[in-house]
Amino acid sequence: MSLYVDIKKDLGDFVLETKFEADGGVTGILGASGCGKSMTLRCIAGILRPDEGRIELDGTVFFDHREKIDLKPQQRHVGLLFQNYALFPNMTVWQNLMTGLKPYEKDKKRAAAAINTVMERFCLDGLAGHKPSQLSGGQQQRVALARIFLSKPRVLLLDEPFSALDDFLKWRLELELASLLEGFEGSTLFVSHSREEIYRVCDRVCVMEKGKSSPVIPVKQLFEAPRSKAAAVLSGCKNFSRARPAGEKKVYAEDWGVVLGYTGEAPEGFSHIGVRSHYIHPVPSGSAAGQENTFCCQVMRVVEDVFSIVVILQPKGVTEETEDTRIRVEMTKESWQESRCREKTKDEMWIHMDARDIMVLGSI
Repeated sequence: MSLYVDIKKDLGDFVLETKFEADGGVTGILGASGCGKSMTLRCIAGILRPDEGRIELDGTVFFDHREKIDLKPQQRHVGLLFQNYALFPNMTVWQNLMTGLKPYEKDKKRAAAAINTVMERFCLDGLAGHKPSQLSGGQQQRVALARIFLSKPRVLLLDEPFSALDDFLKWRLELELASLLEGFEGSTLFVSHSREEIYRVCDRVCVMEKGKSSPVIPVKQLFEAPRSKAAAVLSGCKNFSRARPAGEKKVYAEDWGVVLGYTGEAPEGFSHIGVRSHYIHPVPSGSAAGQENTFCCQVMRVVEDVFSIVVILQPKGVTEETEDTRIRVEMTKESWQESRCREKTKDEMWIHMDARDIMVLGSI
């Protein structure tokens, strides 16, 4: 099912301007806390009314400001999974599930059969008489999802479904949810601030920053070739410099004071470059001079992680020390030891950035 969203909503701190299309599968909405992700889901579900725009699912118009269309939540047949699952605390699992079925099934025998079927599917056997306080976080999530599936939604809206869980339980539930979503025929929107969750669960992704959305792209493209600094930040990149053109397939990295070559496509009016920490490599000082994308840095700090070494560098010749001028390099402990053993000057490091790893970035 194809979901089209193009809405605006004044939220006070910023204006939500969301525009994207989801056509089957799982589409992720990735962004920092407070960027408007959850508000977007609430607008789609009919809980929050946009100021203007249009929301349409497979030819059915949910909202249209100009046509004065605004369907009630129960008319939209949308399944919204809240962060806290929103189970009724005074009701048993059976009763909670019945609330998802009541509007659509009046026959008690058919209703009971449907609940028994969904309880088996969601591994809830033996929990019919339990209340939410007697369930684990995983069981609560499965009850909430089962209730949604009983309501026969045309689209699933999952709002940070793992935010309240510890890492071990989160991993187990993520696998369970991915399996359930494979059998869902409609579109699913998966909201998260975790790039790891988005990468593992979603087919496509839309990045949001301060209420503004980017075009939907394949998930792997976000990590391999993001087009904006905001997208690169959310994909995990930690090294950025302001940049301007410096010739054919070359940029001047203003904060690092060097000219760098690149091989990818540069967006029109680009403003920054980005390089991932694990794509920056130390090179021997004796053979470094004259190599493209190779320059000397001052070692400012060395941080030992569990399985790696993080080195904070400042490019030589750059006198101003800011967050933007610092370069973060992540390497194995073996690589760090090798690089230190072969160099006489321990407080300097020559580094190389491959041209194919330079990301030229624009605005969202």
